[in-house]
Amino acid sequence: MNGMELHTIGTQSKNRSKRRVGRGGKRGTYSGRGQKGQHSRAGRRIRPAERDILSKFPKLRGTSNTRRSRTILEIHLGRLGHFADEGGVVSKPVLLKKGLIGRTTDIVKVLSGGEPSKAFTIEGIPVSKGAKAKIEAKGGKVK
Repeated sequence: MNGMELHTIGTQSKNRSKRRVGRGGKRGTYSGRGQKGQHSRAGRRIRPAERDILSKFPKLRGTSNTRRSRTILEIHLGRLGHFADEGGVVSKPVLLKKGLIGRTTDIVKVLSGGEPSKAFTIEGIPVSKGAKAKIEAKGGKVK
């Protein structure tokens, strides 16, 4: 018989298994992996660069990094005459003692709302231009 028979059929290309590197064998002790280090180990994996970038940012912990805006308490001039002390002086400690402002108030400013009931002196408190004119017209002072 000259034809094709089952025992004469073979594959066109040989099935070659993938070469297993790094386990000794025909390519030497290190088998193409160099010597020591991350790349020579089994299961090696390089850490993503994003993780290193994130670690360079400073850690923001707690509320110390939040910006607190300064509170400004506005007091109208018509209300202020009742709070002057015996000497006719209005200052931040006097307003604190009378209970008009709290300890946490950063800035107190006198505005020109209303008319002053009597003459008094303002010390250490910012005053608007209109309020200053009304105080001086009534006979008071702004220091």
